[in-house]
Amino acid sequence: MATPIGSRIAGAPISWGVCEVPGWGYQLRPETVLTQMREVGLAATEFGPEGFLPDTSADKASTLAGHGLKAVGQFVPVVLHDASVDPLPTVDAAMSGLTAAGASTVVLAAATGQDGYDERPVLDDPGWATLLANLDRINAAARDRGLVATLHPHVGTMIESGEETERVIGGCAIGICLDTGHLVIGGGDPVSLAQAHPDRIVHCHLKDVHLDWARKVQSGAASYTDAVAAGMYAPLGHGDVDIAGIIRALESAGYDGWYVLEQDTVLAGAPADTGVDPRADVRTSLEFVRRAGGGQ
Repeated sequence: MATPIGSRIAGAPISWGVCEVPGWGYQLRPETVLTQMREVGLAATEFGPEGFLPDTSADKASTLAGHGLKAVGQFVPVVLHDASVDPLPTVDAAMSGLTAAGASTVVLAAATGQDGYDERPVLDDPGWATLLANLDRINAAARDRGLVATLHPHVGTMIESGEETERVIGGCAIGICLDTGHLVIGGGDPVSLAQAHPDRIVHCHLKDVHLDWARKVQSGAASYTDAVAAGMYAPLGHGDVDIAGIIRALESAGYDGWYVLEQDTVLAGAPADTGVDPRADVRTSLEFVRRAGGGQ
């Protein structure tokens, strides 16, 4: 029997505007973000970008524990397609921190090697072969450490679309982090993916998206960053993605992993100055998932 869904809901600093992209927006202090996570009823979180939490593994663990939060995982953008770059040392360092904090999941993104998510090069056949081989290497290394490795299809990375995700599923053994927003923006169908490959989905980032803005990003009429700043992401249940259907598909297939609430946000300034308080939207999303899971 699966663990009740209410015990598998986590937060992420990106819902408070904390992001690894240079110039993303106003960056809140960890103390503020972690305190507010507990205030809204979250009991677990992903680490957030490098530099958000303290550098050492022990300090990461103690910081989260001091706020009553369990560690879930870490988003690790890393170059996987370049044969001259070995991604394993970077991922291995992240896994050390995850292990020390009692976390379960390393969430990989196939970084382009450039800053930001507004442009990406085309991946050729040798690049694909290198990427898939690296994913299998990392998957094995994570398994040896008792961790779960996942590949996160992400806008502006080498793997963003539904077609590219299918090629990863068919070409290597790594699990998939189903990000319901990025897959839609990248032209995929998260409901179909959840129904077709529930056995490969081992982690889930729940995002809701306004499709009008997603289409602007797809067409090139707006950059990803500008669309996020304009409100492309919505609280769960207030956008155009069938989040409830995705949850039903996964739960009916026996999914027992985390649901991480992520409403990518760009803060124009401090909440005290702008009047923007991320807590309200996170509360809305948290209650939506609880209802979708039958109130568990």
